[in-house]
Amino acid sequence: MKITYLGHASLSIEVAGKNIIVDPFISGNELAKNIDITSLKADYILITHAHEDHILDVEAIAKRTGAKVVSNFEIVNHFGNLGIEGHPMNHGGTWQFDFGKVTYTNAIHSSSFPDGSYGGQPGGFILETSEGNIYIAGDTSLTMDMKLIPMQTKLNLAILPIGDNFTMGIESATLAADFVECDKILGYHYDTFGYIEIDHNKAKEVFKNKDKELIMLDINDFMVL
Repeated sequence: MKITYLGHASLSIEVAGKNIIVDPFISGNELAKNIDITSLKADYILITHAHEDHILDVEAIAKRTGAKVVSNFEIVNHFGNLGIEGHPMNHGGTWQFDFGKVTYTNAIHSSSFPDGSYGGQPGGFILETSEGNIYIAGDTSLTMDMKLIPMQTKLNLAILPIGDNFTMGIESATLAADFVECDKILGYHYDTFGYIEIDHNKAKEVFKNKDKELIMLDINDFMVL
């Protein structure tokens, strides 16, 4: 599994011969200005919630690639009205896709479209694949529901927000790593704008002191699971 960081909370995941984009907010992110969204491959687009900094480039990517949107019912319905195919899910639900099994998890956040209309309940995703199991938390606070995840799935990587203010921060993310029983963490949702700028060295040190590895990729850099 190859995971490329596209900035903010956006990811590109290559697994089982398929290309997955998560929460594409690229064209509006000055830090990701060197990424050309017309070059991105996508068979699926996973969306955690409806905020603009997670859906901005969904329509452009989906209409060019024919990618299927996977999200909650309200978000899938929204993009369905734009002629984009989707697969609706809700909390606790699991579906077997051709790249692996996906479970839609709880998240504590808000969710509305840029025009203020209802975006359904926010969530995250667990991906169980032949190339490894990952948890994409989405925008969320620390929540006790995370303790349910290792009861069902042994994770190889947890992708957690670490920017604080709008989501959990560094200290809470180390507790989240404990809750999901995964010591390898890919951080995201940080540095994009002033409220979520963080000290990278301090963040890594906090995780190291808890015997955990925090990976912070440069934008457009990747890791292999």
